[in-house]
Amino acid sequence: MATDSNSNNTSNLRIMVERNPSEARLSELNIKCWPKWGCSPGKYQLKFDAEETCYLLKGKVKAYPKGSSSEEYVEFGAGDLVTIPKGLSCTWDVSIAVDKYYKFESSSSSSSSSSS
Repeated sequence: MATDSNSNNTSNLRIMVERNPSEARLSELNIKCWPKWGCSPGKYQLKFDAEETCYLLKGKVKAYPKGSSSEEYVEFGAGDLVTIPKGLSCTWDVSIAVDKYYKFESSSSSSSSSSS
């Protein structure tokens, strides 16, 4: 009964990658209204204080979660919809310059039926 998750605390901080989401999915998320961000190739130490969802228009990234071995990384690039969990620290090794739309979740719980 092998499970996919590690027993350490960071195992629930997983970067989720949705490859080539459909146009319908992208318009449902209203991605074209999100702010844009880009970076040139290089290594970046990033800490996510809120959950981020981003859609890469260009680029190629290997993200190495802090505290994991050098073989443990998540790779994503142009055309990928990526969700990065709140609280994750990681190093982005950018091999092709990134251009992306991004959105941070508000600090409220991620329930879709929030009434204010």
